[in-house]
Amino acid sequence: MKIFKIKYIAIAALSLFIMSCSNNDDSDVTMAPIATDFSGSFAQKDQLGRPAVNTVFVSAASKDEFNVTIPSQQGAKFQSMFEANLTGLSPAYANAGDANALGLDAATFTGLLATDVLNVSLDGTTTFYDGTNVLTGRALADDVITVELLLIFGGEDFSENPTLSDDNVSSNDKDFSTSFPYLASPW
Repeated sequence: MKIFKIKYIAIAALSLFIMSCSNNDDSDVTMAPIATDFSGSFAQKDQLGRPAVNTVFVSAASKDEFNVTIPSQQGAKFQSMFEANLTGLSPAYANAGDANALGLDAATFTGLLATDVLNVSLDGTTTFYDGTNVLTGRALADDVITVELLLIFGGEDFSENPTLSDDNVSSNDKDFSTSFPYLASPW
């Protein structure tokens, strides 16, 4: 019985200690900066310039090779794989001459996709796709996956394969902030 009393007293004392701690971040304690060490060898393990593109179009056996290939060499090295996977996956490219809403046939479209970079417009609209501007960057509110699905499955006018052309997530669950870093507040 004595051991139980000691345990209860220890738990109560610990609880008082924890509850009496302050979360005041305005203390006089200065934090010393931590020096970053960039010496040594580094190896790239993954890249994902465009969401889902690498995941969908790079065959499993080639994932590691794709991820360490520099973007300027990806098109020449992987475009044919991308095209084979696109035409095998999407009925919107089943016939010769089929194109997407950008007017790109399977070879041209996969040539664009195989170079896995996120383009950024330095002097114009930054968006993944807004009806006029295409792949000029990515705004937080851009519905990137739906745009990719439309370009893959939607055909020339976005009307082909409607059940495959939308992820049905039309907006973020919370509004984005109007100040940097512009992210939505946490739950």
